[in-house]
Amino acid sequence: MSEAARSLLQRWGASFRKGTDFDSWGQLVEAIDEYQILARHLQKEAQSQHNNSEFTEDQKKTIAKIATCLELRSAALQSTQSQDEFKLEDLKKLEPILKNILTYNKEFPFDVQPVPLRKILAPGEEEHLEFEEDDEEGGAGAGSPNSFPARVPGTLLPRLPSEPGMTLLTITIEKIGLKDAGQCIDPYITVSVKDLNGIDLTPVQDTPVALRKEDTYIHFNVDIEIQKHIERLTKG
Repeated sequence: MSEAARSLLQRWGASFRKGTDFDSWGQLVEAIDEYQILARHLQKEAQSQHNNSEFTEDQKKTIAKIATCLELRSAALQSTQSQDEFKLEDLKKLEPILKNILTYNKEFPFDVQPVPLRKILAPGEEEHLEFEEDDEEGGAGAGSPNSFPARVPGTLLPRLPSEPGMTLLTITIEKIGLKDAGQCIDPYITVSVKDLNGIDLTPVQDTPVALRKEDTYIHFNVDIEIQKHIERLTKG
């Protein structure tokens, strides 16, 4: 095992235990934060190119499935429906798999599929994108250069429950101005909250693809709910 892989697995393991500890203690907001941040890191690794990764393709598939389970547990904590939810005891079964990912060769214990990530494009790659044709007639915005088709729905999360004495933050993005707005393809905005070291403090959220473009403006009209109370954010 390389030093880079060892360090990565240690960080993942610490984050996994931190999330399940919060979950066990009933600190659901903190557990959701930790699960979603770790899921994002695992998905990023699973999507990485072979020559830039410490893991084989089969190992990355398992990593991606663990990320899916983290997302499922996070969703269960935010849901009022208890039926068919992904339970904490189920999630804990994955800790030894993640810890021993380099030697794990058994069937994954849950029937889940990796959650696809939005493709990360290299500079200039946009012009090579291939689009699926819409077979439905009269689709919204069809043929209009000033509207965008409905594509990726985004990863916006719901507003956190209110707590006495705690402050929630909502960021509203109405529109942004760009000199070359007309050249943008499926534009979206990623919102993240980081500490001074660049570490994510809350889950990273992507807006849906913009509603339309108008002159030098791209219109979004969305609210982003920051997934941690202001008082719980690290100062600085």
